[in-house]
Amino acid sequence: MPPAYVIAETKVEDPARYDDYRRLAVPSIEKHGGIYIVRGGSVESLVGDWNPERLAVVRFDSVERAKEWWNSPEYSEARQLRSTITRSRIIVAEGV
Repeated sequence: MPPAYVIAETKVEDPARYDDYRRLAVPSIEKHGGIYIVRGGSVESLVGDWNPERLAVVRFDSVERAKEWWNSPEYSEARQLRSTITRSRIIVAEGV
């Protein structure tokens, strides 16, 4: 089974509460076997106009494991908070 990557492009609209999101999200990701590959840091566009304010990439063992985390009780509060304090685009992509 190939690994999977959850890729999140985020515009943070409430930085103070985003710290609360991180405190909730990180343990839930770790509990489901996720490992941060990219988390914040600088982003430079090489082609086109894509220039996310914040980018995160989390590796999971499989798409199924990523979806288990996404739908888990451990992540539900963080997911709800994220929806109120950010504008995000999030995908899960199967790796090789």
